[in-house]
Amino acid sequence: MSLEALQDLKEHVLAVLSQEAVEADIVRGELCVTVGRETVVKVLTRLRDDPNCAFTCLVDLCGVDWPARERRFDVVYNLLSVTSNLRCRVKVHTDEETPVPSVAEVFSAAGWFEREAWDLYGIYFSDNPDLRRLLTDYGFDGHPLRKDFPLTGFVEVRYDEEQKRVVYEPVTLQQDYRTFDFLSPWEGMTRGLPPSAPGDEKAAQAGAAEG
Repeated sequence: MSLEALQDLKEHVLAVLSQEAVEADIVRGELCVTVGRETVVKVLTRLRDDPNCAFTCLVDLCGVDWPARERRFDVVYNLLSVTSNLRCRVKVHTDEETPVPSVAEVFSAAGWFEREAWDLYGIYFSDNPDLRRLLTDYGFDGHPLRKDFPLTGFVEVRYDEEQKRVVYEPVTLQQDYRTFDFLSPWEGMTRGLPPSAPGDEKAAQAGAAEG
């Protein structure tokens, strides 16, 4: 899509959303608009119904975590105008405690997308008709796509032969942590390499010390 068409779209969106748009820019061939959390329903409704926009398809809704930021989460709505072959990305900033209004009444597909964002990031959506976990178990502890969530998780699941059921247990590491200095990709090999082997700087250092 031409840059001129995107510029025209940007100017039109800024005109019709002059009170709601915090920021607007063209990034990688898409219009990106940042709006206030409390106005997101109004904004998406206008972008859907305005004939000059016609963003009638919600392609995706996802979360982004910026843990060092006060409002650590972005909620990102990716919209598509089928008639114009244009895309628009709407962003909303929020924190761990403040809910974002659900847009399930604007785009029915948003209901499941919001459940996914709640499950994986802990972003709460007010007025969502069925805000439950979607990809993790109902008893899951935490939100696994947060940047501060441990890679190992908090619990592990296994089938217990004695109890004949699935049990949850605290995560236990099967071996101690190992430390590497990363000087040699061949560390741990028992057979030596030729002195000229690329990347084996430690072998060369050891040979010089012995000499």
